[in-house]
Amino acid sequence: MVIGAGFGGIEAAKALRRAPVDVTLIDRQNHHCFQPLLYQVATAALSPADIAWPIRHILRGQDNVTVLLAEVVGVDVARRRVLLSGAEPIAYDHLVVATGSMHSYFGHDEWAEFAPGLKRIVDATRIRRSILLGFERAEMQHDKAEQQRLLTFVIVGGGATGVEMAGAIAEIARLTLAKDFRRIDPRSARIVLLEAGPRILPTLSPDLSDYALRALTRMGAEVRTSTRVTACDRGGVDLDGGRIDAGTVIWAAGVQASPAARWLGAKADRAGRVVVGPDLSLPGHPEIFVIGDTASAIDAAGHRAPGIAPAAKQMGRYVGKLIRARLEGRSRPPFRYWHAGELATIGRRSAVVQFHRIHLTGFVGWLFWGLAHIYFLIGTRNRFVVAFIWLWDFVTFQRGARLITDVPPQQKS
Repeated sequence: MVIGAGFGGIEAAKALRRAPVDVTLIDRQNHHCFQPLLYQVATAALSPADIAWPIRHILRGQDNVTVLLAEVVGVDVARRRVLLSGAEPIAYDHLVVATGSMHSYFGHDEWAEFAPGLKRIVDATRIRRSILLGFERAEMQHDKAEQQRLLTFVIVGGGATGVEMAGAIAEIARLTLAKDFRRIDPRSARIVLLEAGPRILPTLSPDLSDYALRALTRMGAEVRTSTRVTACDRGGVDLDGGRIDAGTVIWAAGVQASPAARWLGAKADRAGRVVVGPDLSLPGHPEIFVIGDTASAIDAAGHRAPGIAPAAKQMGRYVGKLIRARLEGRSRPPFRYWHAGELATIGRRSAVVQFHRIHLTGFVGWLFWGLAHIYFLIGTRNRFVVAFIWLWDFVTFQRGARLITDVPPQQKS
């Protein structure tokens, strides 16, 4: 049984294609989302359907997989059962937990109402609504101070998501919407990126962080490092050195694992990730595997697998092959993570790429970033559609998904 249809869960199910097993894949959503491009939905470059696919469609050719739309609320480890909300428990022989992560507000969950994070399609559409409404409400506002507050966008967290969001919002304000309003000048919008550490993109080398900083500054974004958020409310954010009044606040500062450790009664690290063994199994329970953002995994070479899509896919593939090998009486070596590099885009014609000693920036980096993301999208249709949309946006400076739609109320994770 596989819980979660993210990158790791899908890969685990696919790796069991030819194994003599019946696979049950459970997820509370009916779709798999390509999370690296969620920010493009949030900034009106792409529509949700461009980066999400029905799980049943992805696995339609795999006869040994049954997909269930249900919410897991616990695991009965002793009786080997997965507990569901509003349904009978389901028994398992092997269990793969790939339930991902959620936003972390560092003990201030009340901030979620005012500073949504970006993990799901509904998060992206909520943020898109907030960004576009900021300009619309500013157009209706006569008070200059309130108008400027509505045109102030604060992104908390200077990792890849934060940098990409800041660049995309700056592009919307400076290019996409520049001529669409009469009472306001969208180019006067203030985009502020806050990072508690000494530099943005801390997992990349300092030269790439410096390049990203310069690129964002050229786009008109304001970057503040070594700046910690101390409070967040409907009117903006308080900092350890003052306050910024803002109409839109977006949280990109941290994540914590799903409650899988609690379900399993397992040891967890500070971020709530389950500490797993060299083969990604739960210590003392060789029939249970934990992968992706849910796992705290150190591979055979002593490398900690990061919480990114390539790592989750490698873990899922490894566990699927390991289960098949065990059923066939074979053994496999411990999991070993292969780092495929890190990328972040900074608006039009600019990105940073780090692949071991190879560093790419500017237009070349942006092309590499685009090709890599198109390659990893699922389905020929989506690859073609996204490539065409990006080309059209590049030529026309327009974003075609600028729809303001109602979204469900913010729910606590």
